[in-house]
Parts: sequence; C-alpha cells; structure tokens
Amino acid sequence: MHGRRPTMSSLHGMVAAAHPLAAQAGARILSQGGNAFDAVGAVAAALNVVEPFMSSFGGMGSATMWVAAEKRVRVLDFVPPVPESFPLERFSRRSDLERGALAVAPPGNLAGWCELNRTYGRLSLAEIFAPAIALAADGFPIAEFGVAEFNEQAPLLRERPELHADWAKNYLPGGGDTIELGQILRQPDLAGTLSDIAAKGPEHFYRGALGETVIAHLKAKGGTLTMADLAKVAPRWREPIAATYRDRLVHVPPPACEGFQFLLTLRILDGFDLAGLERNGAEHLDIVYRAIRLAAGQRIAHNNPKPEKLAELMSDASVEKLRDRVRDGEPITGPTEQWMAEAPAGEDPAHTTSFSIADREGNLICVTQSIGSPFGSGVVVPGTGLCLNNFLYWADVQPGSPNRSQPGSELPMCMSPSLSTRNGEPVLALGTPGSYGILQTQAQAMVQHVDFGLPLQEAIEAPRARLWDGRAIEVEDRIPAGTIAALRQRGHEIVPFDVGWTMRVGGMQAVARDPANGKLTGACDPRRDGYVATP
Repeated sequence: MHGRRPTMSSLHGMVAAAHPLAAQAGARILSQGGNAFDAVGAVAAALNVVEPFMSSFGGMGSATMWVAAEKRVRVLDFVPPVPESFPLERFSRRSDLERGALAVAPPGNLAGWCELNRTYGRLSLAEIFAPAIALAADGFPIAEFGVAEFNEQAPLLRERPELHADWAKNYLPGGGDTIELGQILRQPDLAGTLSDIAAKGPEHFYRGALGETVIAHLKAKGGTLTMADLAKVAPRWREPIAATYRDRLVHVPPPACEGFQFLLTLRILDGFDLAGLERNGAEHLDIVYRAIRLAAGQRIAHNNPKPEKLAELMSDASVEKLRDRVRDGEPITGPTEQWMAEAPAGEDPAHTTSFSIADREGNLICVTQSIGSPFGSGVVVPGTGLCLNNFLYWADVQPGSPNRSQPGSELPMCMSPSLSTRNGEPVLALGTPGSYGILQTQAQAMVQHVDFGLPLQEAIEAPRARLWDGRAIEVEDRIPAGTIAALRQRGHEIVPFDVGWTMRVGGMQAVARDPANGKLTGACDPRRDGYVATP
C-alpha cells in the first residue's frame, strides 16, 4: 500500500531471488517436499535460463547457511583456484582478460549446487532441474531488466565477431539486433544440456563428454583451460568467519573470499551510535562511507590474509585505530577495487546474482554466484547453451602487485553471502551482487535495518552509494541535496546518479527469520527484477 511493496511473510518457506520465475522455481521445490538445499539448485538453474547475463552453471560462487539439523553455520566455497594452465606471463593489465577464451576460469557453480543437494538435500537432480529445463525449452517472456541488459551488451559483443556469432545464435535466434519487452526467449540447447546433467550427474561436465566439448571449443578460440583443470574442481566445506554487530553475529565465507571487508566495516561501525543520528543525514553517511573506505584499504593491503593476520586486522586494537581515523574528520583517499588504480571511477563490469532461501524446517541459506562480467567471457559453446565466465578478469595480473595471482593459487573473490544469528538462532540471510560494491552496499543496508530499525524491504530500498578509488562516491539522488552538499564539504567527491534507483549499487535479496515463532519474511531489490515467492 502507499506505493510500497507489501511485507511478504510465511511459515512454510521463503525464496528471494533476482527474477520472479527463479523465485517461483525454488518455491515449487519447497512445495514438492524439497528443502532449502534442494531449492538452491532449482533457483540457480532457473536463473541460468532467465538471467543468462548474470547466471550460468559455468560460473562460480559461495554459500553461507544455517543447517538446522546440526544447529550451526556452514560455508560452501565453490570458487575454484586459478587454473594450472593459466598463462600469467602473457598479461600485465586487467583489461587483457575482460572477454574471450583466455578469461575463462574453471566453473564451480554446478559442482556447488550438486554438493548442497548431495549433502543436505533429498530430491533428485531431475526433480530439482525440472523447472529450469521447462523454462529453457518452453521459453519465457523477457522482462524489463533483461531487455536493458541484452540491448546494452549486444552492440558490445558485436564488436567481437569471434564471440558474437555463437552468442547471437543462442540468444537472438530471430536474427534481430535488439530484444523487445515480452519477447519470448527459448533455449533448447540449454534445456538439453541441463537434462543430460540431471540424468548423468555433474561428472558429465567435469570429467565427461560435455566437458570435452567445452574444452575443445575453448582451445579452438585460443583458450588454455584443460580437462585436468575441470577435473580438479571440488567444492570445499569451510568454517565461516564472523563478527559481532550490535545484537547479532554476522557470518561470511573465510579468505580467499574478500567478505572480511564487510565484517571489518561492521566492526568499525559498531563503535558509533548511528541510531542516534539523523537517518541519511550527513553525519550518518559520512561515518559509514569513511568506514567502508578504510575497510577496503585494509582488504586490498592484506588480500587473502592468513588466519593470524585476519585475527590481527579484526582485533579490538586494530579496529579502534580505524575508528579513530573515522573520528578525526580528515578526508580519506584510498582504493576500493584492486591493488592498482587502473579502473576508472564508474566502471563496474561485474554481473553477479544473490538469492536467499528458508524452509519450514529452520534451514536458512544465502548464495552469491556470478559469471563475472555481463555474459561473462562472451564465449557460448555451440550446441550446449552454455555461456562461460570471465573470472580470470578478477585475477591480479599486474607485475609488481603484492597480490599477483599465480597458477594454482586461490582466486580472491569479492562475494559476501551472509548469515546472521542472534543468541545462537539464525535471523537473517542477506547478499547482493555488485563486484567490489558488494562489500560496501551490504553494510549500508545492514545499518538501515539494524540501527534505524527499517523493515527488511524498506532497508533494501533505502538509497545507497558506490565508493570508487580515490575519494569518488556515486550516490542515488534520493539522498537529499543538502546532505550531498554537506558530504562534499567533508571531503567526499560525491556524484549523484541522475536516476533515483540504479543497479550500480547492487541487487539485494534477503530472508529474515523470527526465532520466536518461525515467521519468515522475504525482501527483494527493485533495482533489478527481484521477487519473493512462497510455497
């Protein structure tokens, strides 16, 4: 009412995803007796169909979850390492790896979905993938956000003729140059591929005929990925790292995941009485932006820290020094992306998706996964419907960088699927896409929800900002003009977006749980095609 989305609550399960049809696919699995871990595969595979510019089983990601039967938080990491075959010596600039076969890293998404199902699920892959297979075979009408993405990327990929023909055959079968609202997209090749995987299991991809088809195509396009690289893909169960924020404990995956920046930001902010300030006023936002920039600097300076170093960075003494820097009022200049300052302010090539799911049994999970840039590498394997990632674009290839990636090394990844507990009970699964902005915007939404008490949907809808290298910050112009002027006086180089809402500050999906009565509340981001569904 009053122009706002209604509160979506349920006792039987909740799915918050980046597209209505994907959310419905997860809800369908819950209604058929599956649990949250089964629903992950259904949602993820459906996203592969309906938002192929962000999702593919040829990507990678991670998940943070509450396992009700074990009464604990767990993390599944399905970000494979830099491939042994990676020809590091060929590159000196990140931009060399933005598109094409050389940018493709070993895909981990399919392995991750199947591992969650194998360990904690109870339905078959055929049951889990059925909604996505039907969507791919029957087709679906493309919604507003999809239209924008297709029409933005089509001319860019046309500039790469070695990629465009296969891409267009898969996604523009009518031969047109643009997509129109409501146009039906059918992907019969992808339907067949998902059906084969459902019947034969993930080994069909990682050690079987599908993998051989993919590797042969990459080799023909100049890539170096091998079957040995695929065969080494193995999701890892890991212990989460956590930090206290107000009355809750917030968990994210450990390094090489870069989510510790999000936790460090919260640790800094925990020393300030934000609730006593004017919401979205200059003082509130100045403190949050300063904390974010300081935490980003620590993440970049100490990328992929060992446990001992991470404990030092998160210690009271270290955090208090950063709080003092927030308080001193002097402008803060520093990087927010990688070690280098190559990427200009305003560049955000990442296309990621995040979804959160809860079931009636008490399981709660947040998954963040990606194919990297829009349509990843741009490589579509003929006859498969598979669009491959460009995650080696997120490797650091700069000579002289202390974080330079090596073949076989862990690939640091700026994802941060989070799971919050309070008094040992799960209360919130929250995640977002947005490249290095992920580590910034989740903290902003958490402040709105926890400190200012906004309902989850309103906290996600609240105006957000994206910080860039130096002092640059882009903000949604729903922040008052007077506040923006005051922030400039404090040393922030603020540039308002000329629209009230922008995907440049993420596309957040979340599910909250009330431990007192089991009520589940879902929230989704109107900046993209986010939607909530219940069984």
